[in-house]
Amino acid sequence: MLLLWALAGCAAPPTTPAAPAPYACLLPSERRMLVAELFFGRNLRGRAPLSEAEWAAFAADIVTPNFPQGFTVFDGDGQWQNPATQAISRERTKILLVAAPRASDLATRLAAVIAAYKTRFRQQSVGIITRDSCAAF
Repeated sequence: MLLLWALAGCAAPPTTPAAPAPYACLLPSERRMLVAELFFGRNLRGRAPLSEAEWAAFAADIVTPNFPQGFTVFDGDGQWQNPATQAISRERTKILLVAAPRASDLATRLAAVIAAYKTRFRQQSVGIITRDSCAAF
């Protein structure tokens, strides 16, 4: 027992995790940006799904003024569970990808796009994922 006690004193003290290295972009032309992916369901209650013309008008009226430097839109197939009813819905989805420098108004501009879509097309929610990244254009 005495031997175990003596050996325990030789054990290395617990270490704390090292702080992560400062994030640096891989390519010299890149700069740090926030990347946001927004998910817009196209099923509209009580009517036909969102048309391409309606999306184009929404992008021109709302998305472009908030992100004039650019964005990308593509189509997807989505699924989500309504938190109130637990019903699962599957639907076509518009996915908006935005890479923008962090600015004091960035959250406001993202929120404006989300709110406008929910209001214009009577949607319960718009999904969003944000992450820090590096980008160059």
